[in-house]
Amino acid sequence: MFQPRIPVNPLPTGIVTPLVQPTATVDIAPHHTADAVACNHHAPAPAPVPAPSSAVRLTPAGLAVVVACGAGAVLVVGTVLVSMLLAVAVSAASVAVCAVVLRSLLNGQRRRR
Repeated sequence: MFQPRIPVNPLPTGIVTPLVQPTATVDIAPHHTADAVACNHHAPAPAPVPAPSSAVRLTPAGLAVVVACGAGAVLVVGTVLVSMLLAVAVSAASVAVCAVVLRSLLNGQRRRR
């Protein structure tokens, strides 16, 4: 039960699956044999929209808000943990007092006999 079990890899099958499937390259450029006729009724293609960057940019005010929220979260979590520790300490002290009182009561009954 306490001995580590190391998984055993199965024997290789000889079938190799490539990670990237090769794609066929096809020339999709149109081939014109005659001169193209100018067409005036089509609008030009719209300019491509630049992709948004993945980096988070914070202004000084935003950075102050993030720091304040982080400090507030740390203070709240610390307060909760300290209060839980205090509750455990008070409970342990009350159980110890109860044990001492019960022991003295039981010892007092034994002396009277």
